[in-house]
Amino acid sequence: MKDYTSFYKNITKNEISLKDLLQNENLFSSVPKNWHILVTDVQGSSNAVAEGKHNDVNLTATGSIIAVLNALKKIDPSLRIPYFFGGDGATFMVPSSIIDNLLIVLTDYSLHIKRTLGLDLRVGSLVVDDVYQHKYTLRISKLKVNNYLTTPVILGNGLKYAESKIKENFTKEVNLKEEEIKVDLEGMECRWDEIYPSGDNKKIVCLLIGATSETKQAEIFNEIMNEIDYIFGNLNKRNPITMKNLKLKPTFEKIRKEMHTRIGVFKSAYLMNNWLITFLGQYYFKFFKAGKLYLYRVTQLSDTIMLDGSINTVISGDEKQLGKLRFFLDTLETQKKIIYGFHKTYASIMSCYVEDREKKHIHFVDGTEGGYTTASVEYKIKQRKQYISNF
Repeated sequence: MKDYTSFYKNITKNEISLKDLLQNENLFSSVPKNWHILVTDVQGSSNAVAEGKHNDVNLTATGSIIAVLNALKKIDPSLRIPYFFGGDGATFMVPSSIIDNLLIVLTDYSLHIKRTLGLDLRVGSLVVDDVYQHKYTLRISKLKVNNYLTTPVILGNGLKYAESKIKENFTKEVNLKEEEIKVDLEGMECRWDEIYPSGDNKKIVCLLIGATSETKQAEIFNEIMNEIDYIFGNLNKRNPITMKNLKLKPTFEKIRKEMHTRIGVFKSAYLMNNWLITFLGQYYFKFFKAGKLYLYRVTQLSDTIMLDGSINTVISGDEKQLGKLRFFLDTLETQKKIIYGFHKTYASIMSCYVEDREKKHIHFVDGTEGGYTTASVEYKIKQRKQYISNF
């Protein structure tokens, strides 16, 4: 059987709006059945958030993506895979030729996280053919969001089925090894302060929306995106990450947390060097043209909307706009077209993967006070109620 290693790399980037992409399902391709879905998930993330460990949970999810992407550079620098950040975990789709390598990488990373942050990061995988055997759809396309950022877009419930199946079969916890654990988290950074929305009356919303009908998913998501654009404006207007409110947080505690998560040991040289870089970075971004350009790129490379079989987005808006959105979503939910989770908070947080400071950096956005994790709690409660009501 062909490996289809270059399947995702060869998909065309669509330079159209998300709404136009959703209206043309011919632009989507079925994921090869011998590819694998790989999932990481922080066990008990809701409890960890309640204990004030939301930044740890968020950084753990980001780190799992960084560990995989750094491993890919060593295995095959030309290889490209789709991945999705979930606040308390991540999901990847990978060719069969590298699944074993990545499972080892992520297992070691989960051991590292257990040792450094005390969190249980579970890891599992499922072959795509299992998705198709259970009559689910899994189709993918690429959307060029702007000149800097291209993201994968999924239609079908295949990824959600796989995530659920994998999580059912997670091992309870990892066993710590006595020997040294080697993880490559080069490029991990978490130096931004909480990012407040522009405007005193604005809030941040983390939103999860799933369609109840797989066959009508594209149609329903298109309707929702039209309404979001109508209420809040385009992606730039509702982007919670703005140049004005991006501020570094040059504290030793912030750098120490990054250092502890990234390398697992205390190194005074790391702490002092990176604190100094961060401290001087405040003035570099404020007074230098190159610094201001980097801030602009951060806003463009911030991942604030994701379609992985559901809509996952972080939006900035005022109370009137949020009220209109909830009324619209409540109407669709009453009509049994969707299920959604909604978390309103005061600011965004961001963790980053910086390969270089020109164009190779990606910024994973979540909300404070639990963000996506809190929104998913509401979503799962509604999902269970709907399941019970069907019997």
